[in-house]
Parts: sequence; C-alpha cells; structure tokens
Amino acid sequence: MALITLSASYGTGGGRVGPDLAELLDVPFLDRAIPTAVADHLPVSQDEVLAHDESPGGLLARIRSSLALSPEHDEDYFRLETERVLREQAANGNAVVLGRAAAVVLRDDQRALHVRLDGPVDARIAQAMALEGLDLQEAERRLKQNDKAREGYVRHFYGVDARDPRLYHLVIDATAIPSGACVELIAVAARAREHAAATM
Repeated sequence: MALITLSASYGTGGGRVGPDLAELLDVPFLDRAIPTAVADHLPVSQDEVLAHDESPGGLLARIRSSLALSPEHDEDYFRLETERVLREQAANGNAVVLGRAAAVVLRDDQRALHVRLDGPVDARIAQAMALEGLDLQEAERRLKQNDKAREGYVRHFYGVDARDPRLYHLVIDATAIPSGACVELIAVAARAREHAAATM
C-alpha cells in the first residue's frame, strides 16, 4: 500500500518523478485522471477542465468563466469536485497524486506520505532549460507563470502557502538530487511510513 501526494514546483521534474515513482511502487499515477473525472460532474468539457487544472495564466478567471455556464456551479464547486475525486481515488490507498493541493486535501489521511519537490530559483531555471530545451528567457517566464498559478491555486482555495514545509513529511531539493534518486528516497519513505502505520 502506498499513498503519496507530490507537490512539485516548476523545474523540479515532478512530471517525471511522479510516473517513475508510481511505476516503481506499482500503483496508479493520478494526474490527468483527476481532471477527467472532475469533467464528468461539471457542466463543461474535459478540455475546459484540463485547461483550468492548475494551469498558469488567469486560472481562477477561466474557471469562473466556464462555470458561469451554469449559475449554480461556481469555483467552490470545482474545488469540491476535485476534492471528491481525490478522496475517491485515494480511498483505495494506492496512488501517487501529483499536484491539486493533495497534501492539503488528504492531510488527515494517516496512510498518506506528503512530499514536496523544490529548489533554488536559479537551479530550477537551469534544470527546466535542460529538461525542456528552453532558452533562459523562456525558462524564467515559465517558472514565474507556473509558480504564480500553482501557489495561487493553493492559497486561493485553501489559504495556505504551498511552499510551507509543515505541509509535507519530506521536502527534497530536486535540483541537487537526480530524479532517479528522488524516486528512490520517496519510495523508501513511503514504505517506512506504511510499516509504521501498520505497527501502530
């Protein structure tokens, strides 16, 4: 059994660490599955939900705009639907969940291991350039845009700072530690937490 929430700032390789970790632990990786499930319960298309899902550039404004198609559905409904899907998926106890403020939503789940991937801004920019083949200006632009959107999502809906280490059991500088080692560290921590929970 492994239930891991993964918060990853831009340039830390969360999109690589998450799937690799899920594969190593042989559990589902919940990323695109979440907005797809949310779309099933909202009066908007899957493409619209995907466009709003923690994406940069007017995230909250676009959520409001789409949900305005149905007056009874507002951004709180979007949040509640996302939370419902997270809890429903996590009920099985086996998953790696990337983003969606999952560490906050599932903070009371004693099975969960909450992990944050972060690093110095300059190092994250350099890593983004290497991973995505970007020039310096574009990497800087994307970092500012993504950090603002993701941190804004957590702050707006939950009133907390996504960078607060108190939200997590494990914080890793993923610019100093290679992604494969990050995966191994998280897997070891998850197994240790599982063992500790089983003996309590």
